[in-house]
Amino acid sequence: MATATYPPPPPYYKLYKDYLQDPKSAPEPPPPIEGTYICYGGNYTTDDILPSLEDQGVRQLYPKGPNIGMPPSVLVLIIYFKKELRSLNRELQLHILELADILVERPSQYARRVEDISLIFKNLHHLLNSLRPHQARATLIHILELQIQRRKQAVEDIKRRREEAQRLLKESIGTLEDTGASFVLK
Repeated sequence: MATATYPPPPPYYKLYKDYLQDPKSAPEPPPPIEGTYICYGGNYTTDDILPSLEDQGVRQLYPKGPNIGMPPSVLVLIIYFKKELRSLNRELQLHILELADILVERPSQYARRVEDISLIFKNLHHLLNSLRPHQARATLIHILELQIQRRKQAVEDIKRRREEAQRLLKESIGTLEDTGASFVLK
């Protein structure tokens, strides 16, 4: 049995055979998927929502809520996230040291500490993922600011070159007038 690296194209590629002669002959693309769908055996949704830790069956170690109990100010929100991340990081360090002690003194009792460390990692991961929208906004703002700066520089460069061209044109006209040549600029 022969196998191919890539599967053959779907049969509806034949609908596009006259596309170069008549671009309108091709069918319209399908509408975007909305709601839930199945891909490679997994259920996915088009809603971009971070599921809570409880929905995933994990105990949450930091306060609950969209702003984690703080006012909706972004600055306060970030500082509070920093505080919680630091707290979880310290707790993780403590649990890792305790795991090292347990592995030395009572190696058979390590499983509980490993579960605790796993829980802390899941909480850290979830807390960092909840900051992704803010990170995306900040990245977009930075990219737009860079674009504005580049465009302003381009405008300044165009103005400078225009002034230089006008200066050269005036010098050329002055030189031509000094030599006695006459012409009309259009």
